Amino acid sequence: MPSKQTQPYESIYVVGGSKGGVGKSMLVIALIDTALHHGKKIILIESDTSNPDVWKAHKDEIQTHLVDLDVANGWIDLVNLCDQNRDAVIIINTAARNNKGVSSYGGTLNSTIEELNRKLVTFWVINRQRDSLELLKDYMEAIPNSSVNVVRNSYFGDEGKFELYNSSNLREAVEAAGGKSITFPDLADRVSDDLYSRRMSISTAMKELPIGNRAELTRWRNESRAILGGFIDG
Repeated sequence: MPSKQTQPYESIYVVGGSKGGVGKSMLVIALIDTALHHGKKIILIESDTSNPDVWKAHKDEIQTHLVDLDVANGWIDLVNLCDQNRDAVIIINTAARNNKGVSSYGGTLNSTIEELNRKLVTFWVINRQRDSLELLKDYMEAIPNSSVNVVRNSYFGDEGKFELYNSSNLREAVEAAGGKSITFPDLADRVSDDLYSRRMSISTAMKELPIGNRAELTRWRNESRAILGGFIDG
């Protein structure tokens, strides 16, 4: 077994949800921006190989890889990339369909975390429906070595409207294990549409969007950094 340093290498961040449309991509975009703000070297692993919008927005600014996490080889490639780039924060954007791949092959990552000498941190983005919670249970069973945080996307309403999660045993389990329940800020549709349709990173958008759009993006960016910054290793 390779020798390890005393302190862990940079963390691995998984953004999941397993449902389309819950807001995983916006969380990834904000997490990349926050990590860059903290001076981190970043590698983006994009597993939505059929519609890699986040990859297209960042491929000219940071190191990026398209990796198919529906198959065993993709998980092998992921672990090898983590091992070969120990000085880089790894941010993984999972695809909506990846829940089966996680259940089948997620153990490949889970079993190597100790040897990689990295922390594995998951942000699980939810809407107000029950199935996103049920899929989280499956994820936690497949990758038990991850620290899991649940992200209530305020696009679907304020914190109090997430009644199913707020009153659930799952929330108690997440928080008892040291995870956090956080509420992610909503971004005005016209600005989020700009990011998606023009496939822009936040840094590019801050140069190219009209002044009013940039003002809204700055508000959201600052709120996102305040929330996510506490998860970035110092």
